[in-house]
Amino acid sequence: MNYELLGNRLKQERLKMNLTQEKLAEKVEVSHAYIGQIERGERSLTLDTLVRLANCLGVTVDYLLTDALEKNGHYYTDKVKQLMQERSSDEQQLIYEVLDLLFTRLDKMNSKE
Repeated sequence: MNYELLGNRLKQERLKMNLTQEKLAEKVEVSHAYIGQIERGERSLTLDTLVRLANCLGVTVDYLLTDALEKNGHYYTDKVKQLMQERSSDEQQLIYEVLDLLFTRLDKMNSKE
């Protein structure tokens, strides 16, 4: 987890809301020094604090974590699975066919290089 990137995202959202560290800290019931440490990536935070910050800033937790999470080899495979889960069988087949075509084209392009 990259706490510096999470802190940067929190700071950007705080500034968009025209909130000082003190006002944000007051709203989420933590100290302003703690908010500063989080924004600088010097401190980790609990899930409870992260959720309270997200709610106060009007964003989702996953939005705040987007840059901060390390994306391993399974990240994108899992994302595709999530996208396909709520689709009908016909839609899943169409998605598969599009991906298959895309990979075929990519393979042809890579073999020419």
